[in-house]
Amino acid sequence: MPRRQQATARQERLGAELRKLREAAGLKGREAAALLGTDSAQVSQIEAGVAGVSETRVRQLAAHYSCTDEKLVEALVAMATDRTRGWWERYKGLLPPSFLDLAELEHHCTSRQDIEFLHVPGLFQTEDYARAIFSYRVPELPRDDLELRVNHRMERRRIIEEPRSVPYTAVIHEAALRIRVGDRTAARAQLLRVLELSEARHITVRVIPFDLDGFAGATNAMMYVSGAVPRLDTAVRDAPQGAAFIDSEAQLSALRTLFHMVESTSLEPARSRDFIHHLAKEL
Repeated sequence: MPRRQQATARQERLGAELRKLREAAGLKGREAAALLGTDSAQVSQIEAGVAGVSETRVRQLAAHYSCTDEKLVEALVAMATDRTRGWWERYKGLLPPSFLDLAELEHHCTSRQDIEFLHVPGLFQTEDYARAIFSYRVPELPRDDLELRVNHRMERRRIIEEPRSVPYTAVIHEAALRIRVGDRTAARAQLLRVLELSEARHITVRVIPFDLDGFAGATNAMMYVSGAVPRLDTAVRDAPQGAAFIDSEAQLSALRTLFHMVESTSLEPARSRDFIHHLAKEL
């Protein structure tokens, strides 16, 4: 297959998982190449995501690496053969690649969990709220670039709004609900939007109030995206250079534990809805 100019995060993840399987089998790149009848440069490019890999080769590699996890192999085959050109492709060359990578990650997820302390989760945001967030940066974004980001964020909401909506749990600190990103009218509209979505069967909203005793987890904001199998889960956290995608099994295990710790201290969904309704009445 021809070499790609730029691999997507999903393509890089496929390559990384094949590399993990090779390393677990104790094989060098040149040894894997010999088993495929190719050279080590080709294996290196496949593992970097810059070269595609066929279904046949994925299965060959899995067999050579003694991988007996059939569900994982099928998931990797699906990643290798996926030719989806999703809605995010319209933004290619217009927005940074990380925007497209995030949308593609969400498109293929089986569930999603968020913890937010300062902002309402992106999937819940109204246009006014998102526009206010993207407007608050230096240097200021040109109008067209700002609107592209707002439109992209609105389109991302389809994973919880369309018929194929995935299960979604959002744990939101009271601070995120009280901070007026826009004006009073926009803030109230945003709270009502969260309330509306919280009534959906597949959506769970839980609030962490300020007056909760013993809560020390305010540094644990995260997005946790479940893949086709647990091995392919991904966590997304803010980093100085932008969103950081995490796929290390050890880190994912730690973040799952952190999510359950934070979730267990939050209000039950019914009490959370009452809490948000009260905040909306105050505005």
